[in-house]
Amino acid sequence: MRRYFIYLGYNGKNFRGWQIQPNGMTVQQSIEEALAILMRKSVPIVGAGRTDAGVHARLMIAHFDWEGPIEDLAFLAEKLNRLLPKDIAVYKIVPVVPEAHARFDATSRTYKYYITTRKDPFNYELVYKLPGRLDFEAMNEACKVLFDYIDFTSFSKLHTDVKTNICHITHAEWTQEEDATWVFTIRADRFLRNMVRAIVGTLIEVGRGKLTVEGFRRIIEQQDRCKAGTSAPGQALFLVNVEYPESIFECDDQQSSITGEPSVADNL
Repeated sequence: MRRYFIYLGYNGKNFRGWQIQPNGMTVQQSIEEALAILMRKSVPIVGAGRTDAGVHARLMIAHFDWEGPIEDLAFLAEKLNRLLPKDIAVYKIVPVVPEAHARFDATSRTYKYYITTRKDPFNYELVYKLPGRLDFEAMNEACKVLFDYIDFTSFSKLHTDVKTNICHITHAEWTQEEDATWVFTIRADRFLRNMVRAIVGTLIEVGRGKLTVEGFRRIIEQQDRCKAGTSAPGQALFLVNVEYPESIFECDDQQSSITGEPSVADNL
């Protein structure tokens, strides 16, 4: 059995999130349906994470298994793009070692959240417009507090199925991109459900002067979601990077090409 990583991106506006849901179309479902058509059988995929409804990904990774070698991965990616809707794009497909896992082997994930104070008729669906001014200096001071903790229960969606709320944040900062646009970039080994949006919503309270930096610290220490701010809207959140150890890409695909196993290219 061969394992492959799919590198893809998507605009989440029209989807109920990444993971298959009973009440609407998801990104995972769209890709699995396209793969089933090309491979002529069901091909489940596993993503590096589970973005919520309306959240985007400039880069998402997913893995799938196939019993034989896939000789032309670029051709498979091209065929997938022809079948997929315009708001999902496959960038490339690469072979990995059989035990590689898109979710559990990821060493870090990076998200970006976009805020603007100016009305723009062209990007309003991809940013969060806020009236008034925010104190981004104070918000960045609050960001530094995140590095002092690993339990982020206060920023986790309630009643989830996760076994631990421990995350290791390695980067968190607001930077200015344009005159009226600011970007929050956060990187960690893992994220909880709704975590980034809850952090952003609470940092906005710091920026508005409704919460001090020490108050932000107390919210983390209380480990109570009800103490944190309202979650920021999903349309301005992007998954932008997922990192893996180089060792999972050290696979010798030449062996599969000389075994005489049937190639999926014959079916495309």
